[in-house]
Order: sequence, then C-alpha cells, then structure tokens
Amino acid sequence: MIATPFTPMASLLGGALIGVSAVLLMWASGRIAGVSGIAARLFPPYEDGEFAGRLAFVAGLVAAPVLVLLVTGRLPAQTIATAPAVLIVAGLLTGFGSVWGSGCTSGHGVCGLSRLSARSLVATITFITTAVATVFVMRHWS
Repeated sequence: MIATPFTPMASLLGGALIGVSAVLLMWASGRIAGVSGIAARLFPPYEDGEFAGRLAFVAGLVAAPVLVLLVTGRLPAQTIATAPAVLIVAGLLTGFGSVWGSGCTSGHGVCGLSRLSARSLVATITFITTAVATVFVMRHWS
C-alpha cells in the first residue's frame, strides 16, 4: 500500500488560498471559480469579453509550480506511477464527468457548497464517493 503523508499545515494553507481566490473572483467579476467551466470557455463557441480573464486564471494555475521553483529552488514533488494510457482515460473520464455534472470539484465543492446549493451538495457527494471507491479499489484490488 502507498503511504500518503499527513500535511495539515500545507493543506490548511492551500484550502485557505483556494477559498480566498474563489471569493476574490466572485467579488471582482461575479463569476464562480469552477476550473472546468473557465477552461472550457477558452475554446469556441464561447466568444465574449472575458477571454483574457479566463486565460489569466488558467495561466495562474500553470504558473504556480514555476513560482514555487523560483521561491524554493525546486519543483514540488510529483509522482504519477501509472501508464500513459491510464492517464489519458482518466483525463477523458474526468472531463466527461465535469461536463455531465455541470461543473467540477472547485465549482461545486468550493463555490456551490458555500452558496448552499443542493445540486452542488449532490455533485460533491458523488465526487467524494467515487474518489473513495477508486482509491479503495486501486489500493486493495490491484
């Protein structure tokens, strides 16, 4: 079994930063910080005056590890121990799920739950249940 380190302070800080960024985006633009929706609207048929903001949001996600590298001198540790084909299937299923569920964990779990959305509660319970089942199967049956 793979041991996962317990990092309460890093997790608390990361969660706080996600929450603050979601509030700031809502305050500044009136938009929900759902990453899948923001990323999907970078591509046609979406054409509106918010392209630059969406691009900046996604660029910030990509730039975060580079900022860590500049500050600490090393990239965050990242290990993905699976075949590329599994990653491709997982990415496609995640994309399909976020479209089918009308949002992702950031949109539903962070922003939707804070707005007391019943739909987001159901979506988040579905995400978490699926994640727990996936981890259980991968750690105990593979």
